[in-house]
Amino acid sequence: MDFKLKIWRQDNPQSKGKMVDYEVKKISPDTSFLEMLDQLNETLILRGENPISFDYDCREGICGQCCLFINGRAHGPIEHTSTCQLHMRSFREGETIHVEPFRAGPFPVKKDLKIDRQALDKIIASGGYISVNNGQAPEANQTLIDSDTIEQAFDAASCIGCGACVASCKNGSAALFTAAKISHLFQLPQGKIEHKKRIKNMVETMDQLGFGACSNTGACEVECPQGISISHIALMNREFWK
Repeated sequence: MDFKLKIWRQDNPQSKGKMVDYEVKKISPDTSFLEMLDQLNETLILRGENPISFDYDCREGICGQCCLFINGRAHGPIEHTSTCQLHMRSFREGETIHVEPFRAGPFPVKKDLKIDRQALDKIIASGGYISVNNGQAPEANQTLIDSDTIEQAFDAASCIGCGACVASCKNGSAALFTAAKISHLFQLPQGKIEHKKRIKNMVETMDQLGFGACSNTGACEVECPQGISISHIALMNREFWK
């Protein structure tokens, strides 16, 4: 398969970026999107040109590093899929593909398609943990939790922190990310002790970092690779106003 690519190139955070045209040829339909970029970079290196910078790690849809905006959608045209799990068979032969970094004020571009997502780490650091005593772990069956609560906690805990929710939101809101971290711990008895302090600190940190307000359009849930429900945002708002 042959494709035309328009890729965002930017030397550093201070420089002005632009879309640059490239072509890739004889790409297997079973090639992943990141593997296609690898092949393009090999060609650029052989030409003596600078390769395109982009983030990745596990390439298994787990780490959340592969944050690319592809044809106007976070992670590309397939719902609930990370970029590394997107394959070229999802595009038409000869299609022009636009590739950009996630766009949000708290996500400054570092170089090309690489962005700085430390803002999400700061939200977690402000309260996304529980205080426990050192020593032997308690017997697992001592703390009884019903299956519905476990499912809700697992739904929230599946967040990989990629930032697709922020990039998809017209306001650049991190409400789904923050709500997932809050809801995950709130659902479980171990997290209820510090819940009031946690929710206050995490919501305030989210606001201080410049993320926008949630307007409940649901775009974040659609583009989330894990399909995390916006019901967690409702829980966060309810508990915060309490």
